Amino acid sequence: MANTYTLIEAKTLTTSTASITFSSIPATFTDLLLRISARNTSTGGDCVITFNGSSSSYTNKILTGNGAAASSTAGSITGLDSELVPSSYTASTFSNSDVYIPNYLSTSNYKAVSTDTVSENNAATAYADFLAGLWAATPAAITSITCTPNANNFAQYSTFYLYGIKNS
Repeated sequence: MANTYTLIEAKTLTTSTASITFSSIPATFTDLLLRISARNTSTGGDCVITFNGSSSSYTNKILTGNGAAASSTAGSITGLDSELVPSSYTASTFSNSDVYIPNYLSTSNYKAVSTDTVSENNAATAYADFLAGLWAATPAAITSITCTPNANNFAQYSTFYLYGIKNS
């Protein structure tokens, strides 16, 4: 059980931005947790999360509920997806995601990742997503994480917090 969460870096956007990167990830923790509160400047799109500048060898399984129905999808992708509130949703609302990355320093294992995301909307449709993902590139320690919307930009006031977790 994790007993220590240490903030590595926090980013709050003062203007809309095309992507954010955490590149100074210390090698002193067991796991990583990325907390995202974000909104898209477009009417659709997800937050795409990639490691070490790689846009290949990702697979996922996503379970989605939207208030009316549930569905699941799977496939090979260019990064791991996290739901983003689109500009068409209620003003000043954001999606919230926790991206858990266990054993990020391992150079002998592929990286399994899980995300838990909810979106806010003052309407009938809002989403909850659960993703199980795998980055199956040549096993390497994760030294950088990039988040990019797959349409337009992250909206102003989106926040990103990267925590290191020590299991001891």
